[in-house]
Amino acid sequence: MEGSDSGSPADPSEMSQRDSVSSAGARARCVLIYLVNDTAVQLTVDSLSSITALDLGRMVREALQLPETSADVFALWLVSPLLELQLKSRHQPYKVCRQWQDLLYRFTECREEEITHDEPFVQFRRNVFFPKAKELLIEEEGVLRLLYEEAKCNILEGRYPCDPQDCESLGALSCRVEVGRCEGEEQCATVSSMLGSFLPPHLCGRGAGGLLSVLGGRGGERLLQAYRSLPEHSGCSEEDQIKRHLQSYLSLCHHLPYYGCAVFSGQIDKPAQGLLQRGGRKSVSVGVSLEGVYIIDTKEKHVLLGLGFSELSWEHSYPEEGGDSHILWLEFDGEEAGTPVNKLLKIYSKQAELMSGLIEFCVELGAPQGDEAGDVTATQKPPGRGRGLEKRGKLRRQNSVVCNRIENLSTINYVEEGEEIKRVKPKRAASFFSRQPPSGSASYTSVQVTDSLEQG
Repeated sequence: MEGSDSGSPADPSEMSQRDSVSSAGARARCVLIYLVNDTAVQLTVDSLSSITALDLGRMVREALQLPETSADVFALWLVSPLLELQLKSRHQPYKVCRQWQDLLYRFTECREEEITHDEPFVQFRRNVFFPKAKELLIEEEGVLRLLYEEAKCNILEGRYPCDPQDCESLGALSCRVEVGRCEGEEQCATVSSMLGSFLPPHLCGRGAGGLLSVLGGRGGERLLQAYRSLPEHSGCSEEDQIKRHLQSYLSLCHHLPYYGCAVFSGQIDKPAQGLLQRGGRKSVSVGVSLEGVYIIDTKEKHVLLGLGFSELSWEHSYPEEGGDSHILWLEFDGEEAGTPVNKLLKIYSKQAELMSGLIEFCVELGAPQGDEAGDVTATQKPPGRGRGLEKRGKLRRQNSVVCNRIENLSTINYVEEGEEIKRVKPKRAASFFSRQPPSGSASYTSVQVTDSLEQG
């Protein structure tokens, strides 16, 4: 499904005040379309039960006075605390809403009570298939502001993990856009009183000692310092200054490889602790963008694995009889005790089917296969088994949240010796996949399955 994208739950705090598309008649109806900042556009719609996402999106753009060139930038989503779906242009939101409970049973692990009481709302936000390169060409302030609001929300909520230094740089740009030019202590006092609007909670000192802790926190001090030292563009009007700062914010976000991705929920196996102990499972977010797949630790807010499409093969497997979950398999190059191996990572999720479909669609779109898609992962690949890297600025720092942490993954490892396949560990049958990018673009080398491979 184009944009069949499921991700982290939206903030449920406003849900009781949100009207969803739950009933429709022949007469004109009022419909609320929400923006990411929780403001809403009210529309009067004829034939609500049959209007398409394409027509509804056009009405939103007209209400917001956005240019026609923004048609590809944004899409309509159905969002609830349990599931998020980007709609195709031909989808009819009303009819999809009527199927919402069926979708929750199919793609979530939620309890029946949660499913019964869940209700989606329609949201106007970034199209997951809109390329970052085209975003840099946007000049209309209204479009830039919507993209900025969404990016900021994802940074503050931790959906886009970001290093502290970059959070502070982004926060300073937000201060300039929302508070104005730093010309005295009045603006600094305003920023100090609303740090949570500019920095993620862990950089605000929340829970450590109230307001005094926030005001005295190092994150707040560094934010104010970055705000005071933010350069201005000479010879520009205030309107142009704001536009430049919005573009700077988005440009910095573009260095995050998962910017603009669709986010899914899942679990992976933890590495076993000790000889007889089982490792259990860890909750993760799986981001799929036009450039690759990213496994993010939802608790620690950092990347565990990032792969460009040219660096992986994948497959979706359905539960066998007695099985407990759908699985998205990712296969990629790695290293075990200095030996190059093929690694298999299992992602348990009822949304595995959505992830696999989106990966396939992105590959078919001709996703970028250059340095940008491989920058995150190539530093972790064994020597001689990947592309070279070019410097990527501050986000290339050691231990950045965007760096791979393959040592924190529990994978199934294989190595090919001649025509035979040798298991490294653990002992398990191989499952090698046909879903790969075109051979001319892939740097990943799959292991060849032989008839003698033991099944078990």
